[in-house]
Amino acid sequence: MNLSLENRRALVGGSTQGIGRAVAQALAENGCAVTLLARNEEQLREVATHLPTPTGQTHDYLVADFDDPSRVAEAVQNYLAQHPSGFHILVNNTGGPPGGPLLEAPISALQLAFNQHIACNHLLAQAVVPAMRAAGFGRIINVVSTSVKVPLPGLGVSNTIRGAVASWAKTLANELGPDGITVNNVLPGATLTQRHHSLVEKKAAQIHQPAEAIEANMLKLIPARRFGQAEEVAAAVAFLASPAAGYINGTSVPVDGGRTGSL
Repeated sequence: MNLSLENRRALVGGSTQGIGRAVAQALAENGCAVTLLARNEEQLREVATHLPTPTGQTHDYLVADFDDPSRVAEAVQNYLAQHPSGFHILVNNTGGPPGGPLLEAPISALQLAFNQHIACNHLLAQAVVPAMRAAGFGRIINVVSTSVKVPLPGLGVSNTIRGAVASWAKTLANELGPDGITVNNVLPGATLTQRHHSLVEKKAAQIHQPAEAIEANMLKLIPARRFGQAEEVAAAVAFLASPAAGYINGTSVPVDGGRTGSL
């Protein structure tokens, strides 16, 4: 099975912490040169410095805030002007919207989530696809959520936007398949990241229960009876980025310990 990413370059969003950082690590371990993309330059520099280089590849980073899609697009376009060979792999990943009922969400929350997830994904794809087409090889992988399959209680804005990302990805997969470019989604379940802890703490405060009780109830819904690790989600991303996954296109892969109640 060919999992090597030697001589490939990836652009990984939200890569200073959590799943994004684990994805950058996994891709680098498989020989990929990684360009990190996030808003905190100090953290970007730290992550880039510590990524592995088993095949002598080099890593770098771009600074941009996903709240502003135009700045994200500008940063990538400026980079591509200096590196016209472009990227073979794009991993769209950024933090999820805050929790809460959908009906109570202000329009501004929906608009911000749309910009962070749909607009940024779209602009990044438009920027990287020409080089992928020229290479005859491309992987666009979106880190989304299991709410694509079954909406999650208390995550109204996230459910709405994540579903839109999945439909965007499926449409793009149909358009780009003839060019040797695949587009897939990885759907993390309850994964031990900063977002997981913040959602648990918020719910605990709302219903006046300890966080441990909230997590215990969550674990009852997971057949594996444990929370996921960011590295486990990253492993799925790395596989979909590899040559071995060349015939997997337009699909959503849950990494959730079996929690999602649908096929």
